[in-house]
Amino acid sequence: MALSPMDVTQFAAVDTARAARMLSDVRSARLSGGRAPVAPRPVIEQSWERMLRSGVDPEHDFRSGLLSPEEVQRRRESSALRHVLPVLREGLLSVADVAHHIMVVADDDGRVLWREGSTPVLRRADGLGFELGADWREDVVGTNGVGTPAVTRRPVQVFASEHFVRSQATWTCAGAPITDPRNGRLLGVVDVSGPLETMHPATLAWVDSVAKLAEARLRELHVRSLERLRTVGAPVLARLEGRALVVDRDGWTAAVTGMPYVDRVALPKSPAAGTGWLPSFGACTVEPLAEGWLVRAAEGPVAQGAVRIVLDLGQRRRWSVRVLTGAEAWDRELSPRHAELLYLLAVHRGGRSAAGLARDMFGDPARTVTVRAEMSRVRRYLGAYLEHRPYRFCEAAEVEVLLPDDPRDLLPHSAAPAVAERRGPVPAL
Repeated sequence: MALSPMDVTQFAAVDTARAARMLSDVRSARLSGGRAPVAPRPVIEQSWERMLRSGVDPEHDFRSGLLSPEEVQRRRESSALRHVLPVLREGLLSVADVAHHIMVVADDDGRVLWREGSTPVLRRADGLGFELGADWREDVVGTNGVGTPAVTRRPVQVFASEHFVRSQATWTCAGAPITDPRNGRLLGVVDVSGPLETMHPATLAWVDSVAKLAEARLRELHVRSLERLRTVGAPVLARLEGRALVVDRDGWTAAVTGMPYVDRVALPKSPAAGTGWLPSFGACTVEPLAEGWLVRAAEGPVAQGAVRIVLDLGQRRRWSVRVLTGAEAWDRELSPRHAELLYLLAVHRGGRSAAGLARDMFGDPARTVTVRAEMSRVRRYLGAYLEHRPYRFCEAAEVEVLLPDDPRDLLPHSAAPAVAERRGPVPAL
């Protein structure tokens, strides 16, 4: 019988060298099909299984080409992560340097855009290919503290031979994803890394807390941008009759007139001026205004026509829902939690109660408060096509789900029992 997964952080804190040897034995046994002395942690085992399916070579280091300095600079200037660098530096660098760590910030493509910290450790990172412009996606370089958090959408610590590729076994890293509070999109990952002897059990919690501070900073900046848009939009709305609102480019409301306030309206993926139809708002005209849009209720009706909803779960790390009507088509990228919920509703077209969804999501039918809160957020942009008591897609909607080629790649971040069941059994490594 397999032993319980090793508590790496506690073991390594007591005896780093012994923990590293044990993990090397675990890795070797799993790759050879033998019996491991202890089971790897679930997040690591699931990552290893993905690596074997995608063909990553565990014994040979593969490095894709570095981005040019010009491309690194271009990506820095276009990334929202540049706004939170002061937060990351203040929260991580002073301690990282003393602890012989480096801080690495990568974009949503896994490309290293910033890298700072201990000079000797930076030189050692060069030997691993952990350089500016390097590609550290999980399916390129194996299980690691940049690529794996991007796939799982949660903080992950990777120590010694928990790295899938042997050349990285002298390293320890802890990374946390940073998401855009406006739309739930992954912006990138912040990682703290160093040689094995720098491993500390509190590193992951430390990195995760600083990543959350960065997200809070992004929310603060978004509120300020809405306030600026409101100063432009409010005088315009004061001159209008009927229902209208001013929203930013992601659909967040800055000002409203003639109707109850709504937090957000779902805009098409590439909105354009003209007449159309928006969920939760209806027939409307859309005009550009400053850094957003002026949305006005249309004078005449715009036919909706038949509704087709496409839930795309086939792309790793980027899940979306597309709504096609007779009048309009629009897309929205989904957060991991919303992707789970909509997938479960698509599977259960007859509907699920809050308790049923709580059981599907958490294995606990009592967690209805969390489910209702998340479904309330989903209904803000998809409410025209969702019903409740029970929660379900409306009968008139045709729902199509695009799945990954391999069922085991279905929502790899998800620990929901109902999703895991749909993936099927995980084969032995």
